[in-house]
Amino acid sequence: MSTTKILIRGAKILGGEPQDVLIDGETIAAVTPSDIALAGGGGLEAGDAAVVEAGGKILLPGLVDLHTHLREPGREDSETVLTGTRAAAVGGYTAVHAMANTFPVADTAGVVEQVWRLGRESGYCDVQPVGAVTVGLEGKQLAELGAMADSAAGVRVFSDDGKCVDDAVIMRRALEYVKAFDGVVAQHAQEPRLTEGAQMNEGVVSGELGLRGWPAVAEESIIARDVLLAAHVGSRVHICHLSTAGSVEIVRWAKSKGWDVTAEVTPHHLLLTDELVRSYDPVYKVNPPLRTEADVMALREALADGTIDCVATDHAPHPHEDKDCEWAAAAMGMVGLETALSVVQHTMVDTGLLDWAGVADRMSWRPAAIGRLAGHGRPVSAGEPANLTLVDPAYRGVVNPAGFASRSRNTPYVGIELPGQVIATFLRGKATVMDGKLT
Repeated sequence: MSTTKILIRGAKILGGEPQDVLIDGETIAAVTPSDIALAGGGGLEAGDAAVVEAGGKILLPGLVDLHTHLREPGREDSETVLTGTRAAAVGGYTAVHAMANTFPVADTAGVVEQVWRLGRESGYCDVQPVGAVTVGLEGKQLAELGAMADSAAGVRVFSDDGKCVDDAVIMRRALEYVKAFDGVVAQHAQEPRLTEGAQMNEGVVSGELGLRGWPAVAEESIIARDVLLAAHVGSRVHICHLSTAGSVEIVRWAKSKGWDVTAEVTPHHLLLTDELVRSYDPVYKVNPPLRTEADVMALREALADGTIDCVATDHAPHPHEDKDCEWAAAAMGMVGLETALSVVQHTMVDTGLLDWAGVADRMSWRPAAIGRLAGHGRPVSAGEPANLTLVDPAYRGVVNPAGFASRSRNTPYVGIELPGQVIATFLRGKATVMDGKLT
């Protein structure tokens, strides 16, 4: 769709009454009640604009992911910035934060600028690099946080994700350092000694299978320490991929104190449990591990009441040889960009826990705010950047990874019917997805 004017006719903005939305260039030019709602009267004239008929569809601000692994540089056999951003666009995302555990690690201004430029060249999705907290993710020496913040990439989120910053002094110094430029440290909460050799959640299932367990306290003890550290130095801390009911209670307590603590949950932790590990299918091997049904229910409730701020995919692509092997040898992680919104609709919207305005809040506005990402997570109104996602909530389809835009296929949803489909994604007024397909 090459025209600079696009009229989205009759879309339900955040699930409300049908509206006509006119995009002119990179901006939303006008929003007005649609003639669909006004029984033939009113609405915007199409003029020379291309028309997207959107009756019954939901229009959201473009989705923002705080936690994506794009693998480039270094593991282009798993994913590249181009394939990852194409997958993001299919999933309705207009911006993603690319994690730092690449090869080389994104711990210098040079590497984060490389990732940022590759994102700009892709044209499918804005890529905001996440800088490493420590050199080489080794947890021993702070990385060039200031240089990365001052670089063209303008890094504001720092994380050693995949590894925990377990040294309390290093963590304190990082929290103090990022205050200078309003940054945030995103912690992968995993106490290393308590998880040595761990293969799955510690509980009844791990006991029966004879797999070394990953106790909830390994996550919760780090979160408790870090919210106290953040409060002590007056800085922002963000907790990656919460997975236990106990973690929820710690974050809830920290927020009750007024501390600047935010947290995310993945779509798979909202749906899947450790019972699936009984299959020994490595597709279910993730970090943090799948937990119990009680944990899943606590995470859903916390996302609904705002204790958990946002949904983040932890999109972790792996080539088949790294996943199609015995459980103990398999890599951890699963892809998620292209199924995230469907899983959120299934677990949160269709269950009545969250409406579409809530989805916009948890998947666009809040992650953009946490990442200090300008131009994204904005209201769908005149004068705002035309970063938009159009969703058909009535769609039902069976997940077939053969059609994924991602280079990897390690999804746990093969053959499962999920609701919802992204019909169109607009990045600054340009359609990156139309009729459910990449443009």
